Amino acid sequence: MARIRVVTLNMEQDHKRWEMRRELIVEQLVELRPDVFAMNEVCVPLQTARWLQDVLKERLDLEYALVQQTKSNGEAEADGEALLTRFPLIETGNLDYRARDMVALVARISVEDAPLDVYVTHLYRSIGEDSLRLYQVQQLQAWMDRRADVTARIVCGDFNATLDKPSAALMATRYRPTQSAPTAFTPLADSDGAVSHPDWARMDRCIDYIWVSRDLHIVKSGVCFDKASQSDSSLWPSDHAGVWADLEKAGSARADAGVS
Repeated sequence: MARIRVVTLNMEQDHKRWEMRRELIVEQLVELRPDVFAMNEVCVPLQTARWLQDVLKERLDLEYALVQQTKSNGEAEADGEALLTRFPLIETGNLDYRARDMVALVARISVEDAPLDVYVTHLYRSIGEDSLRLYQVQQLQAWMDRRADVTARIVCGDFNATLDKPSAALMATRYRPTQSAPTAFTPLADSDGAVSHPDWARMDRCIDYIWVSRDLHIVKSGVCFDKASQSDSSLWPSDHAGVWADLEKAGSARADAGVS
């Protein structure tokens, strides 16, 4: 399998000056040129994932297929998960956790004629009980087990848990995080100066991940979307930083870069 670049970001819907900060997101995407871009909190009314698809076509002259899954119940009108991929789509699917309106999507893509499953999910909020996130991880892994005909897997998203929490620790029993550097929370402020998540420290925890199966080598990984606007120190791409990773099939890389 060729080396592929995967990027993930929680986009904070259309909150906190979206029309200004979206340019920061695009600038970083143009620099990263991802093969796969996973998104949490896309804004359904504004179709922000489709907007990014169109802009990347315009600025990079690259065609991306788009997969989206709205959250369930009342949240379906506002928020969802999404994936852009340059690789051919084989199939897609979705999972409703039946807990706090959270969902997951999967896109099976073809990379040099080899199937690869990419999952995107967003788990229960950070200030909530980890027992609910643990339940969601259990449901996610059970769903993945039912799709065992493909073992090469990538799981992207905002897990709202550090690696010492039971939910993230359960993921780590079967999948490796490409990095553990802090991703939350940036000093993103709204036009009135209100800072995102005011009760939390700035950039002191990793809660956003790219998890990979044993079939894949982590060539290199790091944090992205982690710089403020040069003209406004309170304007960031999102309230989270993102994660990027270059991956290869096991056996095609000399060494695994591991967790940084």
